[in-house]
Amino acid sequence: MRRLGSVQQKIPCVFLTEVRNEPSRKRDCQQFQVVATEDLNPAALASGIHGAVATEKIDGTCCYVTTYNGEPYLWARLDRKPTKQADKRFKKYQFSQKTCKGFVWNLDEDFREVPESWIAAHRVKHENGHPVPDEHGHIPGWVPVDQANKQYCWHASVVNYDVGDALVLKMCGDEGLLEIVRVPLADLMEQTLELIGTNVNGNPYGLGSKKHPVHVLVPHGVLRIQNAPPVEFQQLYSWFQECQEGRVEGIVWHCDDGTLVKIHRHHLGLKWPVGDTFLNTRPVVIHVDETCDPDASEKDLFKSFSRINGQPFSCIQDIRFEP
Repeated sequence: MRRLGSVQQKIPCVFLTEVRNEPSRKRDCQQFQVVATEDLNPAALASGIHGAVATEKIDGTCCYVTTYNGEPYLWARLDRKPTKQADKRFKKYQFSQKTCKGFVWNLDEDFREVPESWIAAHRVKHENGHPVPDEHGHIPGWVPVDQANKQYCWHASVVNYDVGDALVLKMCGDEGLLEIVRVPLADLMEQTLELIGTNVNGNPYGLGSKKHPVHVLVPHGVLRIQNAPPVEFQQLYSWFQECQEGRVEGIVWHCDDGTLVKIHRHHLGLKWPVGDTFLNTRPVVIHVDETCDPDASEKDLFKSFSRINGQPFSCIQDIRFEP
């Protein structure tokens, strides 16, 4: 499965941003708003943004496939965050200075403990053996998804370590058709993906139900935008407002040099989530053959999908496991 850029860090905005003294539309507890200006980010220009591949930004939680104990494994995103006191100090500085540049962290004491299996994300800088936080005050990283850990039960539902497979949503041909398939974890090595579904991020795509939850992994970069607007503030604003294809959380551009840049609807002062998302205009077909485990629970997601193997649906929101 061909991949574009891997999402290991916070992706910068395609435009330069500014901080406004108004409540965030994205984070309920944040009393300031980060918005896009009309000036393109010089880093985006330097990476050839006008020739980049535009893809749909999917609203879920980020995952990563790499080895754990010698086997391909799904990892969940876990950023190492500051302690309460350090975070208060950081936010006070950020609010007063309108920037986080110049803030000094105590790398020995300012950050919360993480599980022993935690690893820092690629390209995280280190000082004296300690990973250094990004401009948001977080240290991006990953923890392996243990089937027995209830905290990651929805992550665990989309992988079967016994056979080494994952449940993946991807394009099927060039006609806009989607498919949900079993993919060997070995084929997803070093890729990042987005976990979406019933119990993730408020379920903006309306998948499944409380009784029959539905979750899948979506490889980053797999949903390309066919008629992407020019990278210009007003044209992007109009595209999000007026085009059906613009009913997405945002755009991630994949530049030829590997650089990723994005625009989120909130950067433009626009609402998310929205009803009738573009993802739910695409038909989907299930290609999940019978599970190899006859003793699997009735709630096993692989088993549930295998029962509707071959069935088409008008969109992912319409997928139902009930008879």
